Amino acid sequence: MIMTLSGIHPRSMGDLFPEPDPFDPALNLEETHIKEGYNDGYSDGLVTGREEGRLVGLKDGFEKGEELGFYRGCVDVWNSVIRVDPSHFSTRVQKSVKAMDSLLQTYPVMDPENEQIQDILNDLRLKFRAICGSIGVKLEYEGYPGGGGGDTKDFSF
Repeated sequence: MIMTLSGIHPRSMGDLFPEPDPFDPALNLEETHIKEGYNDGYSDGLVTGREEGRLVGLKDGFEKGEELGFYRGCVDVWNSVIRVDPSHFSTRVQKSVKAMDSLLQTYPVMDPENEQIQDILNDLRLKFRAICGSIGVKLEYEGYPGGGGGDTKDFSF
């Protein structure tokens, strides 16, 4: 082993501080482009995803609000009929209308992440169908997917 005054072999200095290879950028070109593309795509995706999420939320919220408004209108009409002539509907139907009214009041409009939303909405739909069947009215909410066919008849009380 060759020793110098500093105690380190002159060739071992190159091992500690290797000279940069002038071809490294060309060899790593693909990896560099992949990283840049990923970073650009990620930042563009954040902006686009946020906007798409806002639009989907707006559309979904509008549809839920429209359906709730439809049910609220039906309950208000039925309650008006009950106030005018309580004998027009059976006590069972009157209880169902009150239950539907209660469900509408407990619907968490300002808490869209509430886990009970879908259960309450399903209960509202069931109550609505049960009431319509009990009073002999064919009334459907046309905005509900799979509901309504534009063929609503027998609209009498």
